[in-house]
Amino acid sequence: MPTIDESARPTGAPVGGDAARVLALALPAVGEQLLNMTVGLVDTFMVGHLGAAAVAAVGLSNQAVMFVTMFFAAVATGVTALVARHTGAGEPAGANRILHQGYLIGAAIGVLMTLLSVALAPGILHVLRAPADVVAPGTIYLRVAAAGFILASWLFIGNAALRGSGDTRSPMLVMAVVNVVNIVVAALFIYGPGPFPQLGVTGSALGAAVGRGAGGLMVTALLLRGRGALKLKWPQLRPNLVQMKRIANIGLPAGAEQMLMRIGMMTYVTTVASLGTQAYAAHQLALQAESLAYMPGFGFAIAATTLVGQGLGAGDPERSRRDAFLSQRLAILLMALMGVMFFVFAGPLLDIFIDDPAVVQLGIWPLRLVAFSQPALATMMVLSGGLRGAGDTRATLVITAAGLWLVRVPLAMLLTGPLGLLGAWIAMGVDLNFRGLGMFLRFRSGRWARLRV
Repeated sequence: MPTIDESARPTGAPVGGDAARVLALALPAVGEQLLNMTVGLVDTFMVGHLGAAAVAAVGLSNQAVMFVTMFFAAVATGVTALVARHTGAGEPAGANRILHQGYLIGAAIGVLMTLLSVALAPGILHVLRAPADVVAPGTIYLRVAAAGFILASWLFIGNAALRGSGDTRSPMLVMAVVNVVNIVVAALFIYGPGPFPQLGVTGSALGAAVGRGAGGLMVTALLLRGRGALKLKWPQLRPNLVQMKRIANIGLPAGAEQMLMRIGMMTYVTTVASLGTQAYAAHQLALQAESLAYMPGFGFAIAATTLVGQGLGAGDPERSRRDAFLSQRLAILLMALMGVMFFVFAGPLLDIFIDDPAVVQLGIWPLRLVAFSQPALATMMVLSGGLRGAGDTRATLVITAAGLWLVRVPLAMLLTGPLGLLGAWIAMGVDLNFRGLGMFLRFRSGRWARLRV
């Protein structure tokens, strides 16, 4: 069996048997996702005590922020897959070329998205059908968050390159710093102790923006010093159209997938927002609670992405297949356990975030309902990660678009009338099962192993 050149292996890259390779990548990535989710959980917790309007303002504005970050994620997908291929093939110079081009693309997108978000913030909130009491604070939140988009792009892309090289510990440490900075800044400016101004929702935006900016600076500093085979050098930040095209061939379908997903999610969210501020606040809080299940899903998806790419780079597609399915099984086990927790403790989980019994009551059964879709969600996340690691982003685009636009959005529009918020979450559950099956069938076909990137 072909082996990876140990001299080219970055610090922290996994060695050993199948389970060791998966767990060495997945466990730090689970920690990273826990820290990433904590940013949103902490912000929601802090503003939750300001009332339903504050929760809705942060939630709707973050829909727009997530729409922007899908562009960063698209570039990051191409960077991870290609860095993993070069790492598996023992080609550190190729991995570094991809890193530098990813940084250039991210900076350009970050500047553009900052300008557009600041200029169009009020219109974006109206498009999202924000209630009247949510538009003003939501506009301020979005404009403050937009100030950090350039550094946020480097946070995404730098961490993606590290993961592709087999180093998932460094991104975890970077996200720990993001959390500490976010918590400190948000606490100071939401509540305004001592000499600090009490800014409410604006303070939450400051915490998120400064935290992600600090993370972008930290990962850049790490790469400038060098992490394993990866080393960022400012003089090498010159456009290379050949390498940009390689990133684009993987990233553009991934970006289209993310765009269709974000537009679909915003359409879905506007359906929920039309139910009123309390219903949307309940929806947002239930999503925050459910996001706990994304931790193992994200971690094992990262393992699948990296190991599929490295296995193909090393000329061993069977190892790639084996590692991806092992990652899927482990994720299903952990996420099914999370589903049991959602069903049994739905009320107490929601109580953590808000002192409003009516909002909590609205969110209990949606959270219980999604518990049954956790195995499908695990399959969808992990095997789509494996497909992206192989560069098969066109397949994930088709499956994601079909699930959102042919299943979730139409069902939500149909069911929210008679069933309210519960109808929207029934639509979500059907979509997750549809996409989980689609990703499983595509990965099992093995067509991804024959793609050239």
